Amino acid sequence: MQAQPAAPAPSPALTRWQSSLDAFALADRQQRPASDGVLFVGSSTIRLWSSMSQDFRQLPVLLNRGFGGSTMRDCNALVRELVIQYKPRHVMVYAGDNDLTEGRTPDAVLRSFANFVHSVRAELPDTRISYISIKPSPLRQALLPRIRQTNTLMAGYVQTVPNARYIDIFNPMLAADGLPRPELFLADQLHLNEAGYWLWQSVIAADLSVAPAAAAAQTDPNPQHASAAVGR
Repeated sequence: MQAQPAAPAPSPALTRWQSSLDAFALADRQQRPASDGVLFVGSSTIRLWSSMSQDFRQLPVLLNRGFGGSTMRDCNALVRELVIQYKPRHVMVYAGDNDLTEGRTPDAVLRSFANFVHSVRAELPDTRISYISIKPSPLRQALLPRIRQTNTLMAGYVQTVPNARYIDIFNPMLAADGLPRPELFLADQLHLNEAGYWLWQSVIAADLSVAPAAAAAQTDPNPQHASAAVGR
């Protein structure tokens, strides 16, 4: 009897985040989200945004698919489960600082994001994609040079992607001395407090109010500007 081929092993990302995916699946069974909404995906800064639905209450459909501790590489590996199946009209991505913490290079973070974009656009060609820059947290102050480099790479890449934008929250979170503003963070100096989320809401809401056609006329290749947004 010919041996049957072994089933392919699950991806490391799927194994690592199975409990989070199971929780999302359970929530979907209880109430299936409508398509054509705005979907936030990324690491714990997204997952812990408990006031998100209130902060963006003007949006008819809003979905939070943040999973704490995740990386841009994880988001790319799980893009079908986290994003594509929901058919959103707009995807907000926040990931990358955990990649850097785990030792990946800025170029590697960019490759993961570019693959993520390619996967989304292959299935959902009209979906808008916004990349939220990596934040400057006091706990990871030693990573600031690599965070700046990654943000610059992301801003440059997004400029080449139709119907996409780079959202700069990095510079608004810096004090006059160029260091992270500790008053925006919880005691762990990594995750945002209410003031930090208020700042994020004010910056991101401006992006959500801009229609894709209008965004093309508002390109800015310099990610150092607090209102930096690039796209076409």
